[in-house]
Amino acid sequence: MPRLALYALVVCALAAAAAVLSFARGSWLGVVWVLLAGLASNMAWFYLRRAKLRRDAAAPTS
Repeated sequence: MPRLALYALVVCALAAAAAVLSFARGSWLGVVWVLLAGLASNMAWFYLRRAKLRRDAAAPTS
């Protein structure tokens, strides 16, 4: 797994946990955490897909 994808997944998990805590305390700041979790999730997906495409392109086709 690419390092940037791993970091993005960690940020996504932490942002999701922060959103749950924020909503549990009755704060609307959780909306920001949900948006950050979505952004981090998309970044992780992008880096995983890019690594897969590079790996497939580097593989010899015989």
